[in-house]
Amino acid sequence: MKLVRSLRFVGKVLFCAVALRVVLAVASTAPGTLAQAGAGGQLEERKLPMRFNWVACEPNCRGWISAVGIVTAETPKDFDDFARGRPLGGAAVVLDSSGGSVNDAITLGRRWRKLGLRTTVGSTIEVPIPGGLKTAIAPQAYCESMCVFLLLAGNVRYIPEGAHVRVHQIWMGDRADDARAASYTAQDMMIVERDIGRLAKFTFDMGGTGDLLSLALNVPPWENLHELSRQELVLTNLLTTEVLAELLPPLDQGPAVAELKVKPQQDRVASETPVAAEIVVPAAVKPTKTAEANLPTGGQSGTAAQPQR
Repeated sequence: MKLVRSLRFVGKVLFCAVALRVVLAVASTAPGTLAQAGAGGQLEERKLPMRFNWVACEPNCRGWISAVGIVTAETPKDFDDFARGRPLGGAAVVLDSSGGSVNDAITLGRRWRKLGLRTTVGSTIEVPIPGGLKTAIAPQAYCESMCVFLLLAGNVRYIPEGAHVRVHQIWMGDRADDARAASYTAQDMMIVERDIGRLAKFTFDMGGTGDLLSLALNVPPWENLHELSRQELVLTNLLTTEVLAELLPPLDQGPAVAELKVKPQQDRVASETPVAAEIVVPAAVKPTKTAEANLPTGGQSGTAAQPQR
């Protein structure tokens, strides 16, 4: 079946609740990403099957889970294998994903909520410092399609400036390349309607609003994905905090409450950084369309195609 990274931020004391500062710069050659599809036709890592890695940042914070790639039928099991023996309760997940299978993303999202995971959008990079390298997160990353609903599964949801959160409709993954010319059966329509219902229930269970569904379901597969504005991120309840320390608190701090609060200007991460002369304008990014990555998502053979995002 078919489916459907440059600014970066670094804490002066990495993700510590004290004296948080962010440095914005280009992360176009950051480790952990592949170059955009070029002469070799190589897909970006976020369009390959999802992989999980644990990134340590002690003593400044506990660490985080890097989740890069699309959700396939194997992803929930892959996460279970990754999580086995790890105390992941309340950990942060850093997403860079083009989406994937609707039902498998819902399954994975419910597991994340049971673990009390926190979510954000970004890519893990290494930043040169005197004496070596330190691990950080670059915000210039993408969470598209069903990734947005995985983002919603976090108890605390932090979305940095520079991250791209994009939505569109559910569609039959094997017909999204030329959706208007494709043929559809009543069985196909039943599957789509059923999965929209499942997605709606998941959205409300996770604390999202109907606005998220409305925005997503208004974008057909032959149009560019709709990128959510900061206002829409709040309207849909995808954004629950503007404070980085609530995503990755110091090791001696307990879980944060997932509540969006209007913070004094001096408490906002973006305002704490003197960004003048440190912002480098990235190359223009071509808007993504539905089914940009034509990758298998697993599933049983001989059954009707399942909607993918």
